Amino acid sequence: MIYFVSDIHLGAGNTAEARRTEQAFCRWLDMVAEDATEIYLLGDIFDFWFEYLRVVPHGFTRTLGRLASLSDRGIKVTLYTGNHDMWTYDYLTRECGIEIVHSPRVVTLNGQKLHLAHGDNMNIKGQPLLRLMNSFFRSRVARWLFRWLVHPDIALRFGSWWSGKSRKSHGTEQITADRLDYLVEYARTHHATHPDVGGYIFGHMHLAHSTSADGAEVLFLSDWSREAATYATLDGDNNLKLKTFDIDETISGASR
Repeated sequence: MIYFVSDIHLGAGNTAEARRTEQAFCRWLDMVAEDATEIYLLGDIFDFWFEYLRVVPHGFTRTLGRLASLSDRGIKVTLYTGNHDMWTYDYLTRECGIEIVHSPRVVTLNGQKLHLAHGDNMNIKGQPLLRLMNSFFRSRVARWLFRWLVHPDIALRFGSWWSGKSRKSHGTEQITADRLDYLVEYARTHHATHPDVGGYIFGHMHLAHSTSADGAEVLFLSDWSREAATYATLDGDNNLKLKTFDIDETISGASR
């Protein structure tokens, strides 16, 4: 079985909320480890992540240990960076055996081609300010300035504050399926020139949803801030499905 999950936002919220999220994610990893051949983490796994040459954010010990264990067992784990963890480089590869991907990619799984991406920085031609911000934050200049001019304690505190501010600014919005149209349109446009791609999987918008674009399946994964999270699976018969996982600790590991 191949699994896809996104938007865990480890470290988000107060201490109790952050602990609840990590414990739930670790239970999910324990559950999928029973039959997983590959696991794709489609961005914003961390609420904020920045790597100095010899310093990384503290915490996430349970998660990193499990991911390393999965990799050691021969289960391929791939992280597609999102807008909250785009400054991820080689630490997770060296320490946990995770492959890092920084841009959307078409992959062949079980003989089927799937387009995988976090979903940010896509189909935003009509938003020049957002394009400018994305270009700057992803630039080597911004990374160099942040790394060499800001002390790690200040940088990580600021990054956590900025990520939380960004998340809260959208927290009161009512996300509906029509808000996903720009990514559905992206899938439709891409599929027109790549008809062999059978499915598209995105995170980023925090809303679980399934639709189609001219015959290709388009799946959206949820975040992990509610009572249940939605992830996707691809089985040996090439069935692509959305499934839910109960985050409440009293229903540990239940899926439906």
